[in-house]
Amino acid sequence: MSQPALAPLREVIAKHGLSASKALGQNFLFDEQLLDRIAAVPGDLDGARVYEVGPGPGGLTRALLRAGAQVSVIERDARCLPALAEIAEAYPGKLAVQEGDALAEQPPLAAPYHIVSNLPYNVGTALLVRWLSGESWPPDWASCTLMFQKEVADRIVAEPGSSHYGRLSVLAQWRSSARLAMKVHRSAFTPPPKVMSAVVHLVPTPAPEGVRFAVLEKLTAAAFGQRRKMLRQSLKALPGALDALEAAGIDPTRRAETLSVDEFVSVARLLSN
Repeated sequence: MSQPALAPLREVIAKHGLSASKALGQNFLFDEQLLDRIAAVPGDLDGARVYEVGPGPGGLTRALLRAGAQVSVIERDARCLPALAEIAEAYPGKLAVQEGDALAEQPPLAAPYHIVSNLPYNVGTALLVRWLSGESWPPDWASCTLMFQKEVADRIVAEPGSSHYGRLSVLAQWRSSARLAMKVHRSAFTPPPKVMSAVVHLVPTPAPEGVRFAVLEKLTAAAFGQRRKMLRQSLKALPGALDALEAAGIDPTRRAETLSVDEFVSVARLLSN
């Protein structure tokens, strides 16, 4: 199927006088082949609903539309809205643009939908935790395909015992499968960030029964807040945690990074009850 004619992204940037805002954590991607590869990570998006946060001038937005998706974007930076409006005009009825803060707004899409975003670095982790939270599961989203700083991506997919394993690993993996889909060199961005990036793909899995997210969040925050200390020390201020460790058969002299996701879930289940 033929695609609408749109000016190259670099021309759009120049036309609208756009520059990446450090305050908003922006780094723009122009490589269409790379953007198409990111859009392909969730699988076939033809006719699917997709939510994108922080599209900027719309590089990834274009790739999602080329893939046949029905796209809804939310953008804080009003400077980018004219460029996004041009894309919406080229794809009638396929792109909805909302000005706003994704941390303050719910996705305006009916379930199920996919989340695909080159997330602003300064809010990426907070957004992921929000999408993973809530007592109701499965979520409205069918998958999340998200660009992070590689260090954050490594933490999301890390296994117990590794230096990257921590609170974010447990929260991401306790009721979703997470994999590192691709690495992205810093030179692919304008301006180039100081660090490498990576795309993570998450798919919801059945939620462990009898576990409340708020409890697991408090447990992991306490355990990894003092990760070099034994659990009997890092968890002593969390009511009931040491008793739950004993009931779960977990040695309190272990450190947080040695516990598997299942072991954290078992302790959280006891605390939830």
